[in-house]
Amino acid sequence: MMNFSKYLRFAVVGACALASCKGGPPTATKPGKYSSTTGLEYNTEDGMRVADYKGIPEGPGLIFIEGGRTVLGSQEEDVTMTHDNIERTVTIASFYMDEAEVANIHWLEYLHYARKDSSEEFYQSALPDTTVWARELSFNDPYVDYYLRYPGFRYFPVVGVSWLQANDYCTWRTAKVNERLASEGDEDGGSTKKKGGLFGKKNKGGDAAEGTEGDGKTKISIENGNTLPNYRLPTEAEWEYAAQALIGTQEPGNENQENKRIYPWDGRQVRNPYGKGMGTFLANFKRGRGDYAGIAGSLNDGAMITEYIYAYPPNDYGLYNMAGNVNEWVQDIYRPLSFEDVEDLNPFRRNGYLDPSEKYDKKGYQSLIDDHVRVYKGGSWRDVAYWLSPGTRRFMAEDSATAAIGFRCAMINAGSNK
Repeated sequence: MMNFSKYLRFAVVGACALASCKGGPPTATKPGKYSSTTGLEYNTEDGMRVADYKGIPEGPGLIFIEGGRTVLGSQEEDVTMTHDNIERTVTIASFYMDEAEVANIHWLEYLHYARKDSSEEFYQSALPDTTVWARELSFNDPYVDYYLRYPGFRYFPVVGVSWLQANDYCTWRTAKVNERLASEGDEDGGSTKKKGGLFGKKNKGGDAAEGTEGDGKTKISIENGNTLPNYRLPTEAEWEYAAQALIGTQEPGNENQENKRIYPWDGRQVRNPYGKGMGTFLANFKRGRGDYAGIAGSLNDGAMITEYIYAYPPNDYGLYNMAGNVNEWVQDIYRPLSFEDVEDLNPFRRNGYLDPSEKYDKKGYQSLIDDHVRVYKGGSWRDVAYWLSPGTRRFMAEDSATAAIGFRCAMINAGSNK
């Protein structure tokens, strides 16, 4: 009877608190002192812990990509006759994406901590394959030694990285960023030291404050809201949607998508039609047979190989080099009919579901498709303009690497539909 009275009293108090609240209904950042369903008080000795939360912390290097409805698929004539990306309407949830490709300096930072914190075996597995520059009938030998490590190439995109290595990098980056948030305090999303969130002191009873472990060290958990979601490779649909950047063509208040793009910029050409840069290329790609940069004294895209990751104008989301420079790995395994198999909300092709690899005669050399080939997108310094269109797609074995494929990371927009 006594326990029932106690809970009844909590419920009455909670209900009164809710009824008298002038700030509106509870939200993720303002859940209130009491539960809106039971009236029980949070953060008491017996109550549920509800950590302070001010929103998702800011992830270094990320740009917010507002999601929505779009038409994915090839906007160019299918000159390869693969018919593997037919137009279809889908909806993509909002997410975050790196504003630029992961660069050599970022990978060297990864190698630094891999050598410091991991086994020699893992460090060796993280090394890019610099021999991707070597060609039997071309003198690219200096790039084998200098491209990754020479300071002048610091902010050129890392290449020679397989899909598997790119995934390992995403895992490391997640852990390292969240470790930094835990050690420095999260000014944007989590509790501060004074509030007892990330660095709270033990209470008088000896229990660790919310956000800490029993020994006073920071406890990193999803419930505390003091961490970022996982960095990861973008899905093919996310990548293509971000490359289209049709938000730049949309009229306010108009729900119809009346303009489309062949490339991540307006117009049907690959040159800048405006201002002082008129006539220059908007991406780093191969102009034609033997023409990678233009002529001396009048270089056009100006890049014989890769280029500075912030070169060329960004698209309307603020993303650099979503066409050209290097192709980019995405999460999806490759299947030619993904466009008709996957769902129309956040479409994604994963391993082991529909269209089994046994249908493809890889052993008989009639196919290159299995469950270990991944899609890459975007075109590169070594590709012609056809591959710059966001809807084009190719694939390669997940443990392979070339001098024309890099990557960038993405992240879910946790806790919001906007």
